[in-house]
This record gives sequence, structure tokens and C-alpha cells, in this order.
Amino acid sequence: MADTEKITINISVVDLGRIDLLVEQGFYSTRTDFIRTATRNLLGTHSQEIQETVSRRTIVVGVLIFEAKDLRKYRQRNEMVDIRALGLLVLGNDVTPQLARETIASINVYGVLRASKEVKEALADRMK
Repeated sequence: MADTEKITINISVVDLGRIDLLVEQGFYSTRTDFIRTATRNLLGTHSQEIQETVSRRTIVVGVLIFEAKDLRKYRQRNEMVDIRALGLLVLGNDVTPQLARETIASINVYGVLRASKEVKEALADRMK
């Protein structure tokens, strides 16, 4: 399997001209070199967001507890969380069905889920 993947992008003729000028001046060896460098730099700029997203989507082993304050943080960031737990997942007594639906995209628990009956019912279509 190749380490790289070929993609096609659309770019304005002015931006392409700017890239070509930088290549001509020796800042980059090719257009591809420029695009790879720009991509790496932007990915580096967003590394924390990427790591947070990856962390939210991995399986947590042990006991995982979400209280209302935790879920409100996701709501404030306008994010949904995918919860994958192996062991025990606790959705606190202060978590309302509405808050759970606004912030939890999916739940996959290998073990035990402890939550109110109302919250479990509200998330029934998001549980695997």
C-alpha cells in the first residue's frame, strides 16, 4: 500500500500563479512540494483539535463518567461526542434527556451503562 494518495483539487488561477512564482523563486521544488508543506503546516496548527477528536472516538477502558457539566462543555463548543467504553459508563443523575440528545452522537458500551431510564430512552436510537 502506498504512503501517499493522489487527490485532485480546484484552485483559483491567481493562487496557482502565486504557487508557481514561489516554485520559480526556489522556495519550493514543485507545486506538490508547496501543497504538501502547506498541508503539514495547517495540520500542525490544528493538532490539538485533531487529537481531541481522536481521543473522543477511542475506546476508554475502565470507568467513564459524564456529568452534566461535562456534556455542557460539548454543547458550548457545538460538538457531539461519540462514546465508546469498555467497562462502566456512567451518565450522571444530573444529565437530562435533552442534554444527552444535544451532545451524545452515539454510545457503544462493552460492559455496563448506568443512566436514568429517561436518558436511556432518549438515547435508545444512538446505542449500539
